Amino acid sequence: MTRRSEVQAGSGRILVVCTRYIGDTTLAIPFLRNLRAAFPAAVIDVCAEGGARAVLTDCPYVDEFVAWRRADGRRGPAAALSAIRTQAAWLRSRNYDRAYLLKRSLSGSLLAALAGIPHRVGFAADGRILLSRAVAVSPGRHQAARYLDLLRAEGLPVDDGHNENWIAAEATARVASVLARLPAGRRRVFVAMRSTAPEKHWPAGRWAEVIDHLVRARSCEVVLCGSPADVAEHQAEVGRLSPEVAGHVHDVSRDVRLRDTGSLLVGMDACVGVDTGLIHLAASHGLPVAVLFGPTDPNQWSPWTPRAVVLRSPAVQRPLFSLTRSSAATSALAWPLGEALMADIPVGDVVAAVDSLLPATIDRRTATVRSLDLRHASFRYEVASRAPRPATPAAALD
Repeated sequence: MTRRSEVQAGSGRILVVCTRYIGDTTLAIPFLRNLRAAFPAAVIDVCAEGGARAVLTDCPYVDEFVAWRRADGRRGPAAALSAIRTQAAWLRSRNYDRAYLLKRSLSGSLLAALAGIPHRVGFAADGRILLSRAVAVSPGRHQAARYLDLLRAEGLPVDDGHNENWIAAEATARVASVLARLPAGRRRVFVAMRSTAPEKHWPAGRWAEVIDHLVRARSCEVVLCGSPADVAEHQAEVGRLSPEVAGHVHDVSRDVRLRDTGSLLVGMDACVGVDTGLIHLAASHGLPVAVLFGPTDPNQWSPWTPRAVVLRSPAVQRPLFSLTRSSAATSALAWPLGEALMADIPVGDVVAAVDSLLPATIDRRTATVRSLDLRHASFRYEVASRAPRPATPAAALD
């Protein structure tokens, strides 16, 4: 195992390569905190594709964001390789000493290698031959714990892995007018019914049943927020409701941008949805969440919080590799490995889960830090809900 003093040498500039997914990037926050603790004087930059960088805008552990501009996949592998070379040439000029590749792909490993970064740490997957250290991944290991394993493999200390997030004062101000539209004295539930993966979606009409219950039986205001592409599907589901119930549903997808969604979430009482990035964002802000799982593994992707309810059909089709592994390797997992059908999750189970998360009384005061001593995926952690505070990130993302 590498000694910490050896790791520290020559690590003045560090590049962290993330994915383009909101959930994956949010789950990297405990990793970034521990990386900063290990290298307090280093420059730590994050390279990520797309809008996922927005969820780290106010993260105090990051110095600067680097955009990964990938070539259009329709242009073929030659164009993709050319884009990586161009990006790598620019990164080379920044003289990074080490790279941590949270993105499991050949492209990420190739980018770091072509950038001339001497020490490259990543997962044992495609492109492992290009890594200085390839860290093995155990099936069913939580994604947040996997990221932390990259530091453990380096002999670096890791804390309790607690989740956290931050809200800038200006974000709170921008969302204040949106929250002001919601009637006072009623509970608020954030519903994340859409994902970029259609196979994660619940059958049409079922969300309408859940919303009808929340409005009629629990006196809730229901808030929807997603990308502009989600608005049509939101409207289709709301269109199944009676006018008096639909009047308590608020789609703010066009009003709240991703980097401000945290300010919206802390104004909610609970969150329910499919396995999507907004669920992980909600959990990072301390919101209790209920999540519907089907094709994805809840062992790996369940919200990194003890304040969560996972809903999944018991009819799981197990992958071949899990059938051949020893029972000891999988018996400790909270859920069996494999895939289940979203359609097998009953409306009643979802209703009961959300009911269990709703507060008995409404308290809109700012939350303070809360800690719970629990174990998750064989890893002790806590959840911290941070009050909104001014934030001055090193590089603002517009």
